[in-house]
Amino acid sequence: MLRKLQKLLLESPKIKARVIAKKLLLDRSAVSLFLHENTDYFQQDEDFCWSLKASILRIEFDSDSWIDCKKFETTLANSESPLESNFDSIVFVIPKGCNLLLEAIARLMALANQLVHMNKTVTVDFSQQYSSLSYVNRIGFFDHLHAKVVVLPKRPTVSSAEVYKSNNDNLVELASINPNNLDETIPERFKKVFVSHAGDEYEQTAFTVISESYGNVRDHSRSLLPGFIGLQLYKNTSPPHIQTVISDSGKGILGTLNLVLAEKYPEIVEEMKALELSPDVHLLKKVFTEGEISQSYEEGRGLGLRSTANAASKFNATILVRQENCEVRFFYRNGRLSNITHQTDMRRLLGTHICFDFSLTNNTNSR
Repeated sequence: MLRKLQKLLLESPKIKARVIAKKLLLDRSAVSLFLHENTDYFQQDEDFCWSLKASILRIEFDSDSWIDCKKFETTLANSESPLESNFDSIVFVIPKGCNLLLEAIARLMALANQLVHMNKTVTVDFSQQYSSLSYVNRIGFFDHLHAKVVVLPKRPTVSSAEVYKSNNDNLVELASINPNNLDETIPERFKKVFVSHAGDEYEQTAFTVISESYGNVRDHSRSLLPGFIGLQLYKNTSPPHIQTVISDSGKGILGTLNLVLAEKYPEIVEEMKALELSPDVHLLKKVFTEGEISQSYEEGRGLGLRSTANAASKFNATILVRQENCEVRFFYRNGRLSNITHQTDMRRLLGTHICFDFSLTNNTNSR
């Protein structure tokens, strides 16, 4: 009953118990008793009308805008950190004209699931922008969004991702990466769609990028929440590009490496002490550009992420690597690493969230 009442009062505050009972088709006495027993969540005014208590953090994205990772993070930065705030309830608002790119959808879903895992009440409100709700349903957002997340105006009862699965060459629906129930066909499916646009000469490159990243989530996430992977072709942009996201809510690349860094790589620890650069950013740069840094004590480990980056360099690609409080972007142009940028002191987001953005500017097979 708690979540039903929260959803109703979020949409229609300041209503009496009898109205609530009528709208929810519940017994009036039971509703009234429940409200009075849960005053941590609900409050009654002098007219005997009920509303949610003001412990709600409202995070609203930009209207009439395409929301990429940068805009997503800017919106978070302009509010309290959802995972660290004392707010019991978090509401994400998708206003009129707000469209979410795949990279932002992945972070929103991961953050919402993590908040629910921390026993916070989470709402994603699409009431002003139903077209975005339809799109995220098509790509599989609701198939992987925690069942306790409240969706407004309502959560779809039918998954468009399941109904139309694999019938669109421009996307691969979000797929779960669950070490306890692993689908090993996922990298092959992603490679097939990728190659259909980039060309057969990139078959091995695509498989390396996807399988290495998929394997890292499978082997290292250590999270009770499954990871996920998705792909979208943006063919009407300039330049057209393929975006692939791989996310998990585990300890993150940095979290796992920091456990062994002092013991296995004391020289790197000393190196980081001498730099003004953030130690986390420096470590991420080394992992992706040099490799041979791993939590494992087995010989030959720690090359996967560097191999992924090397494969991506065959495109004009950008790799975004988001960790708990920082992000590093690697820009590859004309077959080499051309630039690295970073951001620190970001709002907390658990796990590792990687977005590969592959430009198809020079590829005649894109369509």
